[in-house]
Amino acid sequence: MEAYLDNAATTRVFPEVREKMVRVMEEDFGNPSSKHTKGMDAEKYIRETKEILAKDLKCTPGEIIFTSGGTESNNMALIGGAYANRRAGKHIITTRIEHASVHEPLAFLEELGYQVTYLPVDKNGQVSPSELEKALTEETILVSIMLVNNEIGAVEDVKTLSEIVHSYNPKILFHVDAIQAYGKYHIVPKRLGIDLMSVSGHKLHGPKGVGFLYMRDKAKVRPLIYGGGQQKGFRSGTENVPGIAGLGVAAELFCKNRSTYVEQMYACKKHLIEGLEVLEDVTVNGVSGLPLEETAPHIVSASFAGVRSEVLLHALAEKGVFVSSGSACSSNHPELSGTLKAIGVADELLDSTLRFSFSTDTTIEQIDYALEQLCNLLPMLRRFIRK
Repeated sequence: MEAYLDNAATTRVFPEVREKMVRVMEEDFGNPSSKHTKGMDAEKYIRETKEILAKDLKCTPGEIIFTSGGTESNNMALIGGAYANRRAGKHIITTRIEHASVHEPLAFLEELGYQVTYLPVDKNGQVSPSELEKALTEETILVSIMLVNNEIGAVEDVKTLSEIVHSYNPKILFHVDAIQAYGKYHIVPKRLGIDLMSVSGHKLHGPKGVGFLYMRDKAKVRPLIYGGGQQKGFRSGTENVPGIAGLGVAAELFCKNRSTYVEQMYACKKHLIEGLEVLEDVTVNGVSGLPLEETAPHIVSASFAGVRSEVLLHALAEKGVFVSSGSACSSNHPELSGTLKAIGVADELLDSTLRFSFSTDTTIEQIDYALEQLCNLLPMLRRFIRK
């Protein structure tokens, strides 16, 4: 049996996505900037996907900018937003638990003279509204707070946080990394006070290499890529038409069946947590005292005392159980998780933590199989390490 429980890293594309992408690559393969019918056929897919996304987000198609994925969307929002608004100030606020594609662009901006405030979080990874309020200054031009944390599944109250920001100064850009949230939640940016929002296609059964940035009309963002002037000059370069078409199919299917998918993922999460809590020396992170529904439906973080995460990860993989030792992108940065440190996980458990994540493909049978393998492997690995 195989249990793929690393869906926060990436998901398998829906069959309908694959079929649409193959058709675009083989038949409607024109350049969308071309004026002939092949070009117009290709451009139609871009327009259709914008309409699908705009309908779900309750925004206009012009507020959707296609990118190569979540990392580019975050970079465009943060660096582009900071550049465009630097005359108003050079202060940015974020949290200690953001993804590397937020932290790294902000580190770059700090090198250029911008000041960044990193807000603390509680043991469940949630930001205090009062801490945000205290951090705001007359120099603040941008606030970036993720909706769902990619490692522990913490869910932030972005509506309350954006209201605090915009009450202080309506011109401050409020950016949300929704890469782990889009599809699982019905997000209406204007209702939540979101000015900029990043999304990635491959987290919701769409293709890799495509995503989008929601950019509220009149939000000031400077382009990072120049050239042919595509997408009204905000993101030059020939559009990834097969990827965009596939993203449209995935978004439409996921949003149409959202309640069913989310209910299924919560059932898997509940079953896994109940199974983990009866294992010896295992701690589930980021759920203390919270109803399950106040955490993301598809992510569970657990620490296994006495076993290094990398050792347990590879042992599980040999049994056909695929999990993660944190964010997939962070595998390129071997330092211990900043998120786990921020929520107060004990030092001895920082390198003993795994992430389990679910999708529409995940079943209770797969969860049972993973728990069975953990029951078998943990005593053996702990004996081996003690020797």
